[in-house]
Amino acid sequence: MSRLANAFPAGRAALVCFVTAGDPTPAATGAILDALVEGGADVIELGMPFTDPMADGPAIQAANLRSLAAGTTTADILNIARHFRARHPDVPLVLMGYANPMLRRGADWFAQAARDAGVDGVICVDVPPEEDDALGPALRAADVELVRLATPTTNAARLPAVLDGAGGFLYYVSVAGITGLQQAAQASIEEAVARLKAATTLPVAVGFGVRTPEQAGAIARVADGVVVGSAIVDLVGQYGADAPAAVTAYIRTLSDAIRAARKE
Repeated sequence: MSRLANAFPAGRAALVCFVTAGDPTPAATGAILDALVEGGADVIELGMPFTDPMADGPAIQAANLRSLAAGTTTADILNIARHFRARHPDVPLVLMGYANPMLRRGADWFAQAARDAGVDGVICVDVPPEEDDALGPALRAADVELVRLATPTTNAARLPAVLDGAGGFLYYVSVAGITGLQQAAQASIEEAVARLKAATTLPVAVGFGVRTPEQAGAIARVADGVVVGSAIVDLVGQYGADAPAAVTAYIRTLSDAIRAARKE
């Protein structure tokens, strides 16, 4: 089984954690990734900084700007991934970002470079399923999973297109908006997860707006994964290169809540 498949065990939800590569600097990112693993993260999403992150709220927008100001390049991101893989051979790593940085040198180049760096999956926010040819075939040929997004507006007519060619897990964006600013009602999350799980065997991970252990635990009782990003990025913004200790402590509270949720 792949690393991503193993990251979603039966009996409990996985904790999926996002940080922006190069924030606050490329050199500091590795220790922050290690802190996520130490705290109990099951899957790491490594954001590729971009000048126009349309789906992201203020926290991740600021992280993108800090990273770009530090001079982060695609080569730096791949190097961060490569060193992470050497330190953590079993922890899945997913690159998340936008089409421009991924396709600048061509889909085939990016897919092979991601695979060579030990990347397990890719989330490309602004390439819809209808434009899968832009990136999907190259990723699948390189054995890199293309993780797709579903939203509250993904209806029954469109869901098959979202799932066609998807891999790794299905990321349910629980609010129709940008990251970090709001969280969907638990009842709507439960309804959406049930609908999605009836349509796919992929694990369903829920994100956008998850900040507290209580929120994470509630989602963990119904979903296969809980995605947390902006709250972690806020800690990096607050502490900079000194963030690892705070990140580990925070992730541990989420991990404990998720692991307890399925036992209740």
